[in-house]
Amino acid sequence: MILHLVTFRWVDGVTDERVSALTEALNRMAEGIDVLRSYVAGANLHLRPGGADYAVAAVVDDAAALDAYLDHPLHAEVYREHLGPMIADRSAVQLPLTSGTLT
Repeated sequence: MILHLVTFRWVDGVTDERVSALTEALNRMAEGIDVLRSYVAGANLHLRPGGADYAVAAVVDDAAALDAYLDHPLHAEVYREHLGPMIADRSAVQLPLTSGTLT
């Protein structure tokens, strides 16, 4: 399995309302993409100084499933309607997951 982890920093002026709308849209999107084994998205709790404003963690079976998720029309729609205009900086990594780890 693969963990796809993405963090974002927002442009100036992004409101809590826009972040809430994004989170709702991402959660609806995740329900419609069957290759996602696990999915979580949300604002950083800022329990430590620094860090990103927001993160998404998606678990998929393999590289083909990751491509299917990232190329899915629902993903493109959320990016176009919500996420794209909010991003100042984005960082992504893919990590291998083995049995008994994050699922």
